[in-house]
Amino acid sequence: QVQLVESGGGLVQSGGSLRLSCAASTRGFSNYVMGWFRQTPGKEREFVARISWTGSSIYYADSVKGRFTISRVNAKNTVYLQMNSLKPEDTGVYYCAADTSLRTGAPMPGHYAYWGQGTQVTVSS
Repeated sequence: QVQLVESGGGLVQSGGSLRLSCAASTRGFSNYVMGWFRQTPGKEREFVARISWTGSSIYYADSVKGRFTISRVNAKNTVYLQMNSLKPEDTGVYYCAADTSLRTGAPMPGHYAYWGQGTQVTVSS
């Protein structure tokens, strides 16, 4: 079992930055592939970024590539999402997710067994 708690969301102006954190309560954090997803009302949950167990493999959605950076510190059981040059379309609830497997192809919500409660990010224009 893995419990995930996100933090760091908030209200920011367009062009600003935020850093999200996701703390995991598990002894084997380094055994988990970690991902970030986001969702807005009426839309499906959307993949944002994914990082492998040691951080050697990272994958981003095209919409955030060059602006967002995912990282992890296994000694702290924490994964981060640094978000720069934020746009109004980045607004949504951001969720942290974990799974033991690294699947090929575009990451999907169904690839992850464990989810946090989410943190709201609002970017004003």
